[in-house]
Amino acid sequence: MLNEIYNTRILKLAADIPLSERLADPDASVTAVSKLCGSKVTVDVKVEGDRVVAYGADVKACALGQASSSIMARHVIGATAAELHEVGAAMRRMLKEGGEPPREIYGGKWRDLEVLEPVRDYKARHASTLLVFDAVEEAVDKAMADAQEKA
Repeated sequence: MLNEIYNTRILKLAADIPLSERLADPDASVTAVSKLCGSKVTVDVKVEGDRVVAYGADVKACALGQASSSIMARHVIGATAAELHEVGAAMRRMLKEGGEPPREIYGGKWRDLEVLEPVRDYKARHASTLLVFDAVEEAVDKAMADAQEKA
């Protein structure tokens, strides 16, 4: 039932997205769009080495895309590129392959993502839920590549 995925916890997260202002001078910006529903997430990052030190986002997405963006914004500062790729991969496994939510990785830091577990049964909602992970991973990789080119 759709009520499972649009529960109170998801709606609260969707209504409260931290760091929702774009950065004035990001190291990289990436926009991800769901072709299926039109949800759109633009993220800006600043990195030092392989670690995110500043983040901003503009989220024009459904409640699921907003909820995943809200969780990302709460935990992205201080995360490394490897961590973000691992969390993104765990989310893709959870939704597409029936894997476990990333409850325990990084000391349980990403445990809130378990709220999105019921989305696995609604394939049409996967893309919007994963937009922020796609955008953040690409932005961090781009920022690090640009920094290496300049070095």
